Amino acid sequence: MAKRIKSKGAALTHIDSSGEARMVDVSAKPATERIAVAEGLVIMSKSSLDMIVSGNAKKGDVLGTARIAGIMAAKRTSDLIPLCHPLALSKVTVDIAPNKKLPGCRVRATVKVTGPTGVEMEALTAVSVACLTIYDMIKAVERGVRIEGIHLIEKKGGKSGHYLVTDNAID
Repeated sequence: MAKRIKSKGAALTHIDSSGEARMVDVSAKPATERIAVAEGLVIMSKSSLDMIVSGNAKKGDVLGTARIAGIMAAKRTSDLIPLCHPLALSKVTVDIAPNKKLPGCRVRATVKVTGPTGVEMEALTAVSVACLTIYDMIKAVERGVRIEGIHLIEKKGGKSGHYLVTDNAID
């Protein structure tokens, strides 16, 4: 039996009173500037990271390709996530920082829109697809690559206000 999950006293917004899935009606909400930042890690061997950083991957520019894939994914989020609103995004950036300490890459996406609904799903989708692209481009040399810790770091705008992770424990 499915349990109805509540947050702050309100039922899930994508489920109607009879328990059916629905796309939330945001037509009465004002268009405001909304920003979301998400992050994730791709953990790999030091030799795989060195190959990426030196530009010697057989499939080409891993970081550049992953950046483009993440941006494209953010723009197509409503095609991938059921009940997600299609949005006219005004900004998408995907930053990928190689980190020898992990070893691996920290992937961070920032997405911005002026509209009646937030862009958290677009930021999370951008990070997810960028991480998957890194994996795809190096899987021939290392199958044990791990994608970890994909999460929302910050959200601004809208009725729920500002959300910021203050203890970002992913290193």
